[in-house]
Amino acid sequence: MTREIREPGPDHPITVEAGKTRVVARVGDTVIADTTSALTLREADYPPVHYVPLEDVDPAVLRDSTTQTYCPYKGDASYYHLALPGQELTDAVWVYRTPYPSVSSIAGHVAFYPDRVTVEERPAVD
Repeated sequence: MTREIREPGPDHPITVEAGKTRVVARVGDTVIADTTSALTLREADYPPVHYVPLEDVDPAVLRDSTTQTYCPYKGDASYYHLALPGQELTDAVWVYRTPYPSVSSIAGHVAFYPDRVTVEERPAVD
């Protein structure tokens, strides 16, 4: 099966910018990520997505998933479950380990599904 690869353009713009704020991701009261090095990806008409460096995510909560999906603009996505006391959130985190060149800066970063993880922006200096 041949996969279609698409380049961002006027009909489907994608930008990735270094964040200027602190990004905190939490499930309930549990902080699972805290960084001032997040990237913000804006794609077409979708809401902006914060990509957090993997090293700024609590490794104790990540569990590998076998789920994979494909985006013709970004490439193959892999997933993590979030294992928290008393609950596991299936495929709540995604990563593009080897994203396409147009979004290569998101390599080594993860994003969170907003219906499962609360992601907040705060001033970079509290």
